[in-house]
Amino acid sequence: MQERGLKMSEFVAQFNLEVLNKGTDFDTMLLTITDVNRPGLQFHDFYDYFDPRRLQVVGKAEITYLKGLTEQRRRKCFDDLFLYDIPALVISRGLDCFPECLDSAREHGRTLLRTEDTTVEFTSRTIEFLNRYLAPCVTRHGVLLDISGEGVMITGDSGIGKSESAIELIMRGHRLVADDAVEIRRISNQLIGTAPEVIRHYIELRGIGVIDVRQLFGMSAIRAESQINLVVQFEQWDNTKFYDRLGIEDHYIDILDIQVPCVTIPVRPGRNLASIVEVAAMNNRHRRYGYNAAQELAQRVDLRAEGKTKG
Repeated sequence: MQERGLKMSEFVAQFNLEVLNKGTDFDTMLLTITDVNRPGLQFHDFYDYFDPRRLQVVGKAEITYLKGLTEQRRRKCFDDLFLYDIPALVISRGLDCFPECLDSAREHGRTLLRTEDTTVEFTSRTIEFLNRYLAPCVTRHGVLLDISGEGVMITGDSGIGKSESAIELIMRGHRLVADDAVEIRRISNQLIGTAPEVIRHYIELRGIGVIDVRQLFGMSAIRAESQINLVVQFEQWDNTKFYDRLGIEDHYIDILDIQVPCVTIPVRPGRNLASIVEVAAMNNRHRRYGYNAAQELAQRVDLRAEGKTKG
């Protein structure tokens, strides 16, 4: 799992923030957690449970309170806050910055920013963005497709037929998310997959080479990201191995501590893998909605057997 952090300079550019003062750590400071803090309690000298890693945001309420203080008291409020190694202090609504705040930020080498957004708008956008950017992330080898609204990741050994099956599924109207490498993030207990930027929309087909799915099939054939609902594992057919023919037992694979339904498809000449994957996706959706064909068949067989026994 990758340790992720967002550079303060990149955050400023992403949100088009005005830089009132560059801290001494402006180019090296990383945002590593998604929480933000409004330091109203801290301006009342309450620093219990204060986490300095959080971005600090002041809005109209805090500014109005600070206006009622003397210059010396305001300066102390900012000095106490800037003693901590905070990423930055952001002033919302485009409000004026107190001279005491700017002087204290310069003295302590802290970053001071300003946004035209309201406090609620800025904090909600920031939390949403950081939740996605800082989400736990892994990269898995495979192909990810959106099949009738189901996010299906196909895995298996190199050359087993993943990309070929993906092309056939795309020609049937389904959408490609990623080929070869799938970046997976855990966001709000969901797994969201996407393609690395450099290979997005491309598929490699042995004998043909690399193709651009977006250029060949149009925008309707691609999707930027998808939730991962099912993992389909391709493996070479093994005559000595028993393959489940009923599907009564559920199988799962662990990705970032989330259990994802998983099916294994044995590969051998003559099997239409694209059709099998398509059916697996639709069947998985039915199971999520509470319908299990294998269990229903087993119940019918049991009822028939009980009826014959009673007769």
